[in-house]
Amino acid sequence: DVTYAFSRLFINAPANLPFTGELKRALAGSGTTLVDNAAAAQVVFDVAAVTDDKQVLSLSGGGRAREYLLTKRVTFALHDADGKDWLPAAEIVIRRSFTFSESEVLAREAEEAKLSREMQTDAVQQVVRRLQFAKKPA
Repeated sequence: DVTYAFSRLFINAPANLPFTGELKRALAGSGTTLVDNAAAAQVVFDVAAVTDDKQVLSLSGGGRAREYLLTKRVTFALHDADGKDWLPAAEIVIRRSFTFSESEVLAREAEEAKLSREMQTDAVQQVVRRLQFAKKPA
């Protein structure tokens, strides 16, 4: 069972981010109460940024992209109403590479979407684990 050093959490992140929704679902079953505003919270989880990046890793003989690197970065911090850090600002970085054949464009797009979803789930799970180690500042 998961335990946290806090009981009421406010997630300060854009509600329309898929990451925010998945994080709320992951925390909802943990016994932590998610509150709708910072004033009602014991701690505030600030999501400073969630960024997705795609880079070309290698080219085919014809000069076309053959391998890509996907990167997801989540920058966050956890603090209380007094501004004291329970978790200092940190960043989770997840990378996945994939190759594709030009004759399989639809398969590549599906693979990229699948990897992106897996990376998001991985990032959420890492955040949940880090929250377990958050401690009230002395």
